[in-house]
Amino acid sequence: MTDISTNQQSYDALRQWRRYLHQYPETAFEENQTADFIANKLAEFGLEVHRGLAETAVVATLSAGNSSKKIALRADMDALFIQEQNTFAHRSRHDGKMHACGHDGHSTMLLGAANVLAQQRNFNGTVYFIFQPAEEGRAGAKAMIVDGLFEQFPADRVFGMHNIPGIPAGHFAVKTGAMMAALDSFEIILKGKATHAALPHLGNDVIVAAAQLITNLQTIVSRTVNPADSAVVTITQIHAGDTWNAIPDSIVLRGTFRCFGSAVQTLIADKIKQQLDAVCAAFGLAAEFKLNPENPGYPVTVNSAAETVIALQAATAIVGEENVHTNPIPSMGSEDFAFMLQEKPGCYIWIGNGSMENSCLLHNPHYDFNDEILGVGAAYWVKLVELSLANG
Repeated sequence: MTDISTNQQSYDALRQWRRYLHQYPETAFEENQTADFIANKLAEFGLEVHRGLAETAVVATLSAGNSSKKIALRADMDALFIQEQNTFAHRSRHDGKMHACGHDGHSTMLLGAANVLAQQRNFNGTVYFIFQPAEEGRAGAKAMIVDGLFEQFPADRVFGMHNIPGIPAGHFAVKTGAMMAALDSFEIILKGKATHAALPHLGNDVIVAAAQLITNLQTIVSRTVNPADSAVVTITQIHAGDTWNAIPDSIVLRGTFRCFGSAVQTLIADKIKQQLDAVCAAFGLAAEFKLNPENPGYPVTVNSAAETVIALQAATAIVGEENVHTNPIPSMGSEDFAFMLQEKPGCYIWIGNGSMENSCLLHNPHYDFNDEILGVGAAYWVKLVELSLANG
């Protein structure tokens, strides 16, 4: 039986696949070349391949034995709108797009597992391999569900995995309950009266008002959210003005807030509106406020107990108990895999990507997935299937 975590030939193939995907990153619902590559590999392995859900998704089916049990394993495929600043040979060939979150590695690990499982078939039941588009803010998981993912592929439980820089390479971290925060995005447009920069008293300065609003928004978490509840409000975009010597008539602010409960979500949204109304009154402005203007917010990613036990057993079997962290601090980052966990019991596990040195951070232009963990991640998937769909 081939051990994919240590076999050199297997590792070389995984590295080649991963670096190919890294060179040709594609963003939400445009992962056509990526999906073609994945679908072709799965077909080569002998799996039944389905295309068409959520535009670019790929779902493959593999069955063995006579059990009616079914599980789903999910990897994300999409890249980010980030200009890569790495100089290695496999850097992005698509200007302004980059695999800065490791989805190239996630897809590769699941491909590796599919290959091994197709050869060995040391399980009894059915495995669905889900290669999902548009995780980065576009809710591809929800789109797949709306398109009938679990009606066509009726898994009993669903599992996901993400690499995490800062956790030692090949270690795992997982626990029951919340792993990732809920996500909401917002857009604010402040509207005033434009004027010459030398004559601000003749207009309504949206720039100064926006600066005041940004400062005020930082008091929401520190002064209105219970200190026992984790939350964060972040402004990520400011757009205004076209020239040096004029105060513009409008400014656009965009941002996100994240937390671990629906009551806190509602509180933060209400407080943003209150702060916005107060600043508009003080500066004589009008405003528009849009919550989740382009995409649905993401719910909290919550692991169910029984599936977390299986994930822990699989991780421990691959790397040893001492390398599995069973009480990680939940991340304020968000994951649309949460939509799948609302439909099915399941577990989302973190695999260590190693050091964060040299700006190897998620969503950083210098990030790169650590190829050394490809075999470990693939072996985890294989072991998880063998435990979940054990013979007998």
